[in-house]
Amino acid sequence: MDRDPGTPDGGSPSPGPGPESPSGSQSSAPHRYTGPVPPGGWQQPIQPVVAGGQLASWGSRLGAYLIDGLVLLIPAVLLFIVFVASAVGLSGEDDDVAIGAAIAGVILFFLVFAIVLLLYAPLLMMRQGEHNGQTWGKQVVGLRVVRDNGQPFTFGSAALREVVLKNLAVGIASSIIPLIPWFLNFFWPLWDDENRALHDMAASTHVVRA
Repeated sequence: MDRDPGTPDGGSPSPGPGPESPSGSQSSAPHRYTGPVPPGGWQQPIQPVVAGGQLASWGSRLGAYLIDGLVLLIPAVLLFIVFVASAVGLSGEDDDVAIGAAIAGVILFFLVFAIVLLLYAPLLMMRQGEHNGQTWGKQVVGLRVVRDNGQPFTFGSAALREVVLKNLAVGIASSIIPLIPWFLNFFWPLWDDENRALHDMAASTHVVRA
């Protein structure tokens, strides 16, 4: 019997070469990326991302804070001048009465300004739609506050974050240990992995790009 020229000693044909990998060697493993890895491994995004969007930087939060401060400060100065001038003008030329009227005007001013200060952020942040979670400062800079539970801000939840935690709690703590609680709360986003201030942690919120 003639031997098959393609098989040694007339035996069964030897199995052919298997699938080759892109480098030419036989391999049955799935293809994996073997390209160069950047120094230090894969780089993380510049700003982390949470469910609500890309986290806001500390600088953008500072910009929104300064704008909100100006929004409140300029009317406050004008209001102070009007209250004190009106009180003194109504008191006549009696010096004692004028001083008493000026003191009354200052007290009235601080009461009105305190109410405006307490209502400013909650009333703006409770707005429906795309401006929910935004003060005017955050709206200009392009930021918004989101709740970790995914629910929109109501007046109560905004007041809890802005009035109770951010202002009253930090203010009371700063009266016991001067400046340190305020400093920690203000600068905490600089080293927090999720760019949160202390009041964000307490309120379960994040500040994100709008």
